[in-house]
Amino acid sequence: MKRFQQYKLSRVLNLPAEHLIKSISAVPVSKNRPGADFQLFVGSVVENKSSDCSKPDLQLQTQRLAEKLKCDSVVSEISTGPGTVNFTVNRELLAKTVLQQVFKDGSEYGIKSEVFSTLTRKKIVIEFSSPNIAKKFHVGHLRSTIIGNFVANLKEALGHEVTRINYLGDWGMQFGLLGAGFQQFGNEKELKSNPLQHLFEVYVQVNKAAEEDESIKNLAQDFFRKLEARDEQTLSMWQHFRDFSIEEYVRIYKRLGVHFDDYSGESFYQEKSQEVLKMLDSKGLLHKTIKGTKVVDLSEKRDLSLCSTVMRSDGTSLYITRDIAAAIDRMNKYNCDTMIYVTDKSQFTHFEHLFQILKLMGYEWAERCQHLSFGLVQGMKTRKGEVVFLEDVLNEACSRMLQNMASAKTTKELENPLETAEKIGLAALIIQDFRGLLSSDYKFSWDRVLQSRGDTGVFLQYTHARLHSLEQMCGNGKLTDINTACLQDPQAISILQHLLRYDEVLYKSSEDLQPKHIVSYLLTLSHLAAAAHKTLPVKGSAPELAQARLCLFQAVRSVLANGMKLLGITPVTQM
Repeated sequence: MKRFQQYKLSRVLNLPAEHLIKSISAVPVSKNRPGADFQLFVGSVVENKSSDCSKPDLQLQTQRLAEKLKCDSVVSEISTGPGTVNFTVNRELLAKTVLQQVFKDGSEYGIKSEVFSTLTRKKIVIEFSSPNIAKKFHVGHLRSTIIGNFVANLKEALGHEVTRINYLGDWGMQFGLLGAGFQQFGNEKELKSNPLQHLFEVYVQVNKAAEEDESIKNLAQDFFRKLEARDEQTLSMWQHFRDFSIEEYVRIYKRLGVHFDDYSGESFYQEKSQEVLKMLDSKGLLHKTIKGTKVVDLSEKRDLSLCSTVMRSDGTSLYITRDIAAAIDRMNKYNCDTMIYVTDKSQFTHFEHLFQILKLMGYEWAERCQHLSFGLVQGMKTRKGEVVFLEDVLNEACSRMLQNMASAKTTKELENPLETAEKIGLAALIIQDFRGLLSSDYKFSWDRVLQSRGDTGVFLQYTHARLHSLEQMCGNGKLTDINTACLQDPQAISILQHLLRYDEVLYKSSEDLQPKHIVSYLLTLSHLAAAAHKTLPVKGSAPELAQARLCLFQAVRSVLANGMKLLGITPVTQM
């Protein structure tokens, strides 16, 4: 339908139809009566695109263009707005075309749209989650995990070849501290029964002890030096900690519905980081400071006013040295077009330095590396108090949801209430997290997160379950049998217009990697469906009317499920 408009306009404007793809968009649904379906932004296609073009001039060009266009069997009305020509599509054709497309494309609806026709399929590496070994999965890693998962889902859906990497924090001075701490406070029996909890307790104890006793810091440095020198006993203890940790993480990722193609880690690049130091030295990029550390000069004037430390005075590597080695290794291994790092915004400077050093080393592909940063979550507490671990949050979301379901009058008898509560609780956490700009900090509130009405993940799940229940009760709609004249109510038209916009929303998210566009779209779709459910009954309506409405609600549920899955949410069919 949009393509038809492109060809029609391309003749009038004397422009190739593909040049108009981004200039024509579906009109967002109005809260009032349904308006036009498409709009052309005249400023993006007129010959005089200069900023000197005044508003009256643009409006005059808009008016003239509208007068050249005529209504036909597809377009029933043409009007103008500020800098736009608006098109209203024949209502029966709108219903028929949109529903046909949704049912035909299924899970690929929106993705097969012409807005993606010029998309080049790429190889993309995404590094996300990246918890620290020997520490329980901290709640701070939830954002990196769900954001990285969303970006990977979206890129894969669009046909890109995606490699998901979990780059574990499994090396560094903190292991010196943990190793020294375990030798003093560790207990093998407790390690076997509850490994990460015990290692966490040891880490807290040794940190406290190191503040009071300088010799513990020396022991930690000694342990890490032995680790870098591949001392057998030290390495064996480290491997022990690493194996226990990965086992625990895999279990939690399963709960989150997240998977990885590669569990990498800083330890993989300990030896290669020494090669990096040699390369930096051979290129004349390594400078020794008075303290004995080695740095790379990143200042514009090359006067060492801005440096990045890449080696400690004792010769051991740093996080950034290992990151340089990892980036080079990945590019050699995957030959990727883009490398995306998903971490919190406090690491902005780290990645700025990383990409700068790679450029100085002569790696032009550093331009194709991207840091996708996010803000912090404030006030995330369980009933017991301040939260430290992710699993506590998942358990709390599940238990509160079970409680809410038990007290709700509409709750159905479920085969597996715990599994359903887990999926709804996770949806609630994801939608709360994805509603705003990723770079923004936000204040967490359990009451707001778990509301069954309003803009929440619970509301999305409820809408999906309700529409699924409608299909179970009334059967599946058969598109061949429907009379589109039965879908002319304002509520039905609003839904059809909104379904029309899905491809543009996906495009927007694929460009800026912000899930908020999809979240906002799905919440509006759910509100429109909830309103239509009241005014457009299926049960008790004449067969022809019931069949048409059932098809409409089926299309809503299909698109809702597609969008939820991209966000990392498993839609529930009962609640």
